[in-house]
Amino acid sequence: MLEVVFTLLMLVLLQAVLGFDNLLYISLESKKAPLEDQKRVRKMGILIAIILRIVLLFVLVSIIDFFQEPFSWLSGKIGDVFHFAFNGHSLIVLAGGAFIIYTAIKEIWHMIGKTDLNEAVGDDHKSRKTSNAVITSIVIMNLVFSFDSILAAIGLTSDIENSTTAFIVMAIAIVASGLLMLLLADKISVFLAKNRMYEVLGLFILFIVGIMLVTEGGHLAHLKIFGNEIVPMSKTTFYFVIAILVIVDIVQGRYQKKLISEQEENLNH
Repeated sequence: MLEVVFTLLMLVLLQAVLGFDNLLYISLESKKAPLEDQKRVRKMGILIAIILRIVLLFVLVSIIDFFQEPFSWLSGKIGDVFHFAFNGHSLIVLAGGAFIIYTAIKEIWHMIGKTDLNEAVGDDHKSRKTSNAVITSIVIMNLVFSFDSILAAIGLTSDIENSTTAFIVMAIAIVASGLLMLLLADKISVFLAKNRMYEVLGLFILFIVGIMLVTEGGHLAHLKIFGNEIVPMSKTTFYFVIAILVIVDIVQGRYQKKLISEQEENLNH
């Protein structure tokens, strides 16, 4: 019993840590919905995703080998340049990573092209989506992000002999992490709304998340380019890069404020 409780706590912690990038995506994507619907969109997207995560967990437990075994028709090589052995897991992760990179680059480019400084990510009418479209995007990406965490959860519960107990433990951890996201999503969105300069930082973090997923997908697909194997970005490296980005952003912001205050003092004198 003590082992089951410890495993549950580890799973909740794992889901919370792995859910950070997902939470950031939800906060940025929800800004594309009509202003009055943004809070409801975040809640609906997360609630639907929690239910679908449970379904995905059941599916993965039942047919885990299908997602891990390479497809024979997607395995081979192109001369000595490209070697590959794609499986279901790698295709999902690669597609999710590519979509996130595309989204981040599109939004960064959109912000650079702004002529009105008061406009921000998803704030203009042209970039707005319907509430249902935003909810759909949140749910789909939530499932992509949850794929690895569910597989990790299956690995962590492999020592639990009773398969029903293992499934219940994983389901509780998924619901707990989903409720935590539900609690924090609005707070992060409010913070970004009040500190709009951090939206750029958020988009670059999202871009790095996409790169991390693409490298992981390439590793899962056993990709080799000119004989060099694709190595996935570790979570440790990811969080280190994020910490550096945040520190640089804070220092740069304070330095800019100092320059502005000095300029104002010189003008007054």
